[in-house]
Amino acid sequence: MTSPQAVGQTPEIDWDALRREAVAVMGRAYAPYSRFPVGAAALVDDGRLVTGCNVENASYGLGLCAECGLVSALTASGGGRLVAMVCVDGQGALLMPCGRCRQLLFEHGGPEMLVAADGGPIPVAGLLPDAFGPNDLAATANKAAAPESG
Repeated sequence: MTSPQAVGQTPEIDWDALRREAVAVMGRAYAPYSRFPVGAAALVDDGRLVTGCNVENASYGLGLCAECGLVSALTASGGGRLVAMVCVDGQGALLMPCGRCRQLLFEHGGPEMLVAADGGPIPVAGLLPDAFGPNDLAATANKAAAPESG
């Protein structure tokens, strides 16, 4: 699962390995306030694996979700597109990303990125219908730059 992939080839998804990695990183979460550790692991389109765990702080509202850490790890390790992700709680049970994290996953994985769910993987587009993304910004910029006809 972690070997480099040919351009345009989607790596095979080993859901069990992703879940093991998510559980492992969950054990490093910093959650002294909520006592709700979360871990996330994702496969990148080049075969790399990135992980993240939640990190809380005393201001409560400014805590970082595991998926935020995962996207930061993706960017810090060279970028790419997320293909599949698993997010787990302190007992290793699957969790669905919150709204903010769904937006981050859409941005860095696209609508076809898969998220592990109890009933089977779900594309991010199914978790965030009619999502706002980079294409919307480009379309707005193009409209603003177009000369007015009159």
